[in-house]
Amino acid sequence: MTAQEVIDKYYPPGTPRRVIYLSHCKAVAGLAMEIAERKNLPLEADDVWSAAMLHDIGIFLTDAPSIGCTGTEPYIRHGILGAELLRREGMPESWARVAERHTGAGITIEDIDIQSLPLPRRDYVPETLLERLVCYADKFYSKSGDMKRKSIDRVIASMERISQATLDRFMQLHDEFR
Repeated sequence: MTAQEVIDKYYPPGTPRRVIYLSHCKAVAGLAMEIAERKNLPLEADDVWSAAMLHDIGIFLTDAPSIGCTGTEPYIRHGILGAELLRREGMPESWARVAERHTGAGITIEDIDIQSLPLPRRDYVPETLLERLVCYADKFYSKSGDMKRKSIDRVIASMERISQATLDRFMQLHDEFR
């Protein structure tokens, strides 16, 4: 099964969630590809594109009606749900890990404890180059509103609202990929 076949299976044509999903993921994938090329990163283009296109595959399982998702899970769980789905579908582990670790600027056990997040108690911080790249590119695009690229100042403000630790992790990504 290809990345596109997985998307087609869970985001059927003619559904609002497909339009939102594809708009967001194509923007993220485009930015990730642009950065990879500009920085001459040692990553395969297909891995960058596919991992970015699948990073949010789990959102349909969440309760997020404003973006066409009518599942029952809290939105914060979309990364781990997506990773489980990608593993079941036989996608590369590297792509599943991108889905699992892209939320915020990564989520630590400390974040889970402090914020009482409904996640298994472990770190979900992007580690590999591919994980860090897609996580970074994702911060510049929302799945709601005008979906246009956010300014770096707006991204920084949104990371800062989560926590100082999240902002610090994002700034490390920014230093790596700007």
